[in-house]
Amino acid sequence: MSDKILFVEDEEDLTLIVADTLRGQGYEVITAVDGVDGLEKFKSEVADIVVADVMMPKMDGFTMAKEIRNLSPTVPLLFLTAKSTIDDVEQGFEIGANDYLKKPFELRELTVRIKALLRRYGDNRTEDIRFAIGAYTFNITTQTLSFGDKETELSHFEAKILERLATNIGKTVDASELMIAVWQRDEPSNRNSLHGYIHKLRRALRLDPAIAIINQRGFGYMLTLRQ
Repeated sequence: MSDKILFVEDEEDLTLIVADTLRGQGYEVITAVDGVDGLEKFKSEVADIVVADVMMPKMDGFTMAKEIRNLSPTVPLLFLTAKSTIDDVEQGFEIGANDYLKKPFELRELTVRIKALLRRYGDNRTEDIRFAIGAYTFNITTQTLSFGDKETELSHFEAKILERLATNIGKTVDASELMIAVWQRDEPSNRNSLHGYIHKLRRALRLDPAIAIINQRGFGYMLTLRQ
């Protein structure tokens, strides 16, 4: 039986594109146009994962998520948001979100995150989630990096940071965003820890000279691949 995704979004064109893409990958997709509609659909359909916009008419995504969390403490929640402030992101995690994605986003990134959430939080999941980073293979599920016959086991924090960077290759990921993804909060005490984990990831990826993690001072970090 295919996984059931509840996609809650008031932008009709985006809904059509995302739903078509996900159905093409074998998912069952239920759509809703606002938080009220989304909550009613969740009550009647009991989805395996909820993907929802934050800013919607009638009922916003945060309010809907609170109600869904009361009905199901474990269903994975992924927020889509055009609001990029750290306060908004932190609010989402406090409500019980498992992940979030900033608009505009790549469809590939959305599908990678959905697969990872289903694997991590769904019932009886067995499929490993892998994707290539240069000459490496990053297994999100087992939190390992493979280079030929060499396999490196990452710590939980290293894997979370690399997952965020690898799904945004060529884009700067805000340092605060990385800290919230790993520790659920942006605190000054975490910045040195973040820098230390970045250093460890650079060492883990050093066998492919085309790969670099660049420090964009004052902004964040970027994973790049030289052609």
